[in-house]
Amino acid sequence: MNHQPRHRSARRILALAVVGAFGLAACGGDDVAKAPVAESASNSAAFGLVLPQQALELSGNIDVTVIDVRTPEEFAEGHIDGATMIDFYEASFSDDIAALDHDGTYLLYCRSGNRSGQTAALMQQLGFDQVYDMEGGVVAYSGQGLPLVP
Repeated sequence: MNHQPRHRSARRILALAVVGAFGLAACGGDDVAKAPVAESASNSAAFGLVLPQQALELSGNIDVTVIDVRTPEEFAEGHIDGATMIDFYEASFSDDIAALDHDGTYLLYCRSGNRSGQTAALMQQLGFDQVYDMEGGVVAYSGQGLPLVP
């Protein structure tokens, strides 16, 4: 009895599971705790996903810097009021992020959560203390009827 195909199949499934786990981590998967809005003012390190409604509340806080990591074209289509655009695809992106105040509080978003999730992970590696990633990005935000500005 030859078990070779079964072993290949098991390896393939394991490989897909590992890739999927890393993919979810990079996108800010559901296993990351949802950060309550009240935590944004604390002095302890805080990283996590926030729901679109929480993002709207955070964006109204003068102590929170809202960063849109989409392209200029996407930003022009509509963004959260007061957001600063730092294009994820620019060659200087990592340097631009690293130059931010590491003690500040940041709300990140993109189109769907992928680029902002990767940015949150980068910021955590760089030693930032307070970084929140909006779950679902602009797609989820506008899907809930929340306001974007041109």
